[in-house]
Amino acid sequence: MPPAARPARRATLADVAARTGVAISTVSRALTRPERVNAATRERISAAAAELGYSPNTAARALGSGRTRSVAILVSDVTNPFYFDIIRGAQQELGPAGYTPLLLDTEESEELEEAMLRRLRASYDGAIIAASRLTDRRLAELAQAVPLVAINRQTRGVPSVFIDTPAGVGQALEHLVSHGHRRVAYAGGPLTSWPNERRWRAFRTAAERLGVEVSRVGPFEPRQSQGAAAADAVLNTGASATLAFNDLLAIGMLQRFAERGVRVPRDLSMVGCDDIFGADFCHPPLTTITAPVAQAARVAVSTLLAQLGGESRMRQGVTLPTHLTIRASTGPAPG
Repeated sequence: MPPAARPARRATLADVAARTGVAISTVSRALTRPERVNAATRERISAAAAELGYSPNTAARALGSGRTRSVAILVSDVTNPFYFDIIRGAQQELGPAGYTPLLLDTEESEELEEAMLRRLRASYDGAIIAASRLTDRRLAELAQAVPLVAINRQTRGVPSVFIDTPAGVGQALEHLVSHGHRRVAYAGGPLTSWPNERRWRAFRTAAERLGVEVSRVGPFEPRQSQGAAAADAVLNTGASATLAFNDLLAIGMLQRFAERGVRVPRDLSMVGCDDIFGADFCHPPLTTITAPVAQAARVAVSTLLAQLGGESRMRQGVTLPTHLTIRASTGPAPG
């Protein structure tokens, strides 16, 4: 019986260097930091690597350079469509820069969020945290230990990209008042959600300016399954219109209103927040605050990469505007 064939030896940096006649360090630089090698040499090295079937040993490279070329993307609920655009936008920036996203679902838990960041620290170079549930103090402390950028958060000492949904809340209330609504309820999100409290503050401020009576129900988890409880609570307030913390909650509320025979918008108007996939084809299509979610992720990644690159004048805070998208779930106040 013939001896088993020995597996082909994996091509190394030295093999690529020998093929191209350049130093091993030049090969390494061309494959990891191509902007630091002239175009002709870079193309020659890339062609040789392809011919030899060379693929980098990422674990060894991380040990040698201290870099993993990975970025952790933390989301509080991976099933929430809001985060689809966060993930997509981040990948659009990370891929061309030679980084791989490491997706982490923190399950709406501040403890799990921090534990994941600390436990997996050797696996990523920096982190993008979308909708952190950490307190300002804990997030600021973490930012001292880990290069990170927060989305939907404004905390001193933490680079951030803030989606200005509180301004959208004011637009939503003005829209409802223009339709004659004078009693409006806010269906709130989690108590640990930083944007939730800012939206409620903006809601009260706009109500005082417009002379509207407002109430708050909740807190509710930002999930469609929580919509029934939120809808029942809103109906108990006697409000003729409601604004939900996010679109998932709003869509669940629409379903509950239909079950109870409440006609939207004839009996009650409904506004959501985020303009997620599906908000425009639920029944009725949802009036909502449209947020530039994918753009926020791209800006967050570019800010993080500048931080990792050692830029001394990084953007500490970027604010992106929102606007109200009016659909069929809002209309004139009843009566």
